[in-house]
Amino acid sequence: MIRRLAIVGVGLLGGSAAKAARAEGLAREIVGIGRDAGRLGPPLREGVLDRATTELEDGVRDADFVLLAAPVLASEGLLARVWRAAPEGAVVTDVGSTKRGIVRAAERLAAERRAVAFCGSHPMAGSERSGYGVARADLFRGATVIVTPTDRTEPRAVKAVSELWEALGARVRALDPESHDRVVAAISHLPHAVAYALVDAVARLEPEALEFAARGFLDTTRIAAADPDVWTEIFLANRDAVLASLQRFRGALDELERAIASGAPAALRATLARARDAREGLR
Repeated sequence: MIRRLAIVGVGLLGGSAAKAARAEGLAREIVGIGRDAGRLGPPLREGVLDRATTELEDGVRDADFVLLAAPVLASEGLLARVWRAAPEGAVVTDVGSTKRGIVRAAERLAAERRAVAFCGSHPMAGSERSGYGVARADLFRGATVIVTPTDRTEPRAVKAVSELWEALGARVRALDPESHDRVVAAISHLPHAVAYALVDAVARLEPEALEFAARGFLDTTRIAAADPDVWTEIFLANRDAVLASLQRFRGALDELERAIASGAPAALRATLARARDAREGLR
């Protein structure tokens, strides 16, 4: 059991982790850390948190497990402060959807102080909505969580982080940070970019069409309702992989355009059938 779990950022992911940890009895004490004391009030009043603070160093002091659930670049910036304040033997992980930056930062910090161990993790779960108000204890149940160890990651950190997510109901898989960032660029970051672009194109070029939008358009673009600040950070933090995915998508879109322009049913149907078959292979 975790003696003291410190969660930095008690929003959708951090709040859901706190709720799940409380429901499963995984930690004797759960401490929430955030910039706004008002936002920490609801989880504190609900008994999801035992203690809340806006002081990072105070919150992670004496914590044997620290979960960074702030936005991607914020977590990278906070890591050094966590590293200095956390006690000897502490394990640190994060929930960010890009990994190369924070893993490199952790490895630089570990070279200076080996007493703290880091293993990156990324739960493939969430919502287009954000904040503690939409947090749920079952968010990670059945979800995939990718852990991102390298050959310099301490085995105890990989074990502790994997066990935490498994106890919260997730399936854990491992990728190196570079592979992780390429994979999520293709299956998460690209779809968000495409959804934003699709809504923007219709809103600017055919705005009157939006009043007729039905389930197909709404389902396809649901994720474009996600927080622009969060996704600005993600796109920039994983810029090279996102751009590579956009280039591949542009090639696929060009191929579809050519098939439509050709007027040849066989070529168009072959393109559509290839995509359908790949989609049907997903669970």
